[in-house]
Parts: sequence; structure tokens; C-alpha cells
Amino acid sequence: MAEKSPRSASPEAPPPNEVRERILETASALFYARGVRAVGVDLVVEAAGVAKTSLYRHFRTKDDLIAAFLDREDADFWQTWDDASAPHRGHPEAELAAHLDWISARTRREGYRGCPQINTAAEFPEAGHPARLVAARHMQELRRRLEDLSARLGACDPARLATQLAVLINGAFVSNVLLAGSEPAGNLADAAMALVKASRA
Repeated sequence: MAEKSPRSASPEAPPPNEVRERILETASALFYARGVRAVGVDLVVEAAGVAKTSLYRHFRTKDDLIAAFLDREDADFWQTWDDASAPHRGHPEAELAAHLDWISARTRREGYRGCPQINTAAEFPEAGHPARLVAARHMQELRRRLEDLSARLGACDPARLATQLAVLINGAFVSNVLLAGSEPAGNLADAAMALVKASRA
């Protein structure tokens, strides 16, 4: 009996998670570099090298893709925050200094265009928009963490100091794009420590 000839090998389709990650990574880079409203779904699928049906299989709408982009940025931000906090448990001043260092460094990195949450919230003024909700959660978490740190720093009014530090940090995220050199980032630590000192009076 003659042997059957082997079937010709067909390329395997990439796993669904790999396709989703490729779409999200591509969209994230485009959203951050060009702005969310300026980037359409057609550009994302072309740059990712996937079919439009694949995008909609993983993200029902562009709004869902935008929210996923912000969730991704959020996870990276808090992982960096936790990594900076870990070596300074029990030493709140050193912990705050470590945060100010990495935040300053972030504003100086190549291709920096500001805070993605702030940028996207500015593009979507509607209170109930999915992207704005993710951005709002990010800001609330920042303030919560700063209030915890402010209490450990010995502030008379931790909530007030937390709000002041949040305004200062967000100001650095925005200002360093517009002002020449490293002026906002360079003064971030000095301004923050002045606020901490005043909060103890």
C-alpha cells in the first residue's frame, strides 16, 4: 500500500492573547504619540498588521481600546511606584524622595508627551466616558497613596498635603513638556519638601 504524502504545513495562527497584546501595544504607542482622537481604528489595524475583525474581537469599540490603553499605562505607573516604595518602608521622607526622582526622570525620557491620563481626560470632557473614568480612578489612587504617605510624614492635615503634592506632581507632568530644559522636574523635590515642612507647622 502506497504511503500517504504528508500534508503541506500551514502557518499556525498566533494565540488570541498574542494578537490582543499586539493590537494594544500598537494602539498605545499611537495614542500616546499622536493623541487618542487623532488615531483611528484603521490606522491601528494597519500598523499592527491585523484584520479589523481581529481588533473588534478583542475590543468591542474604540472606546474600549482607549480604556485598555489607559489601564495598561496605569498598571505600569503603579508597578513603578511600588518598586520605588519597597526599599524605603519605614522611612517616609526617603520614600517620597524616591518617588520624586523617578517622576522627574519619567518627564525627561525620550518621546515624553505628558501624563497619558491627563492628556486623554482633556480629549474627552464627558464625565461618563470610559477613558475619563479610568483617568479619574488613576488620580484618585494617586491622591489616596499620597494621603497615606503624608500621614506617615507627620503632616498635621494629611489630606491637605496629599492634595498639594498631587497638584505639584501633575503640574510637573504637564509643565515639563512645555518649558525648556528640566526646570519643572529639577524643582519638584525642592517644592515638595517645602510643602512637607510647612505641613508639620
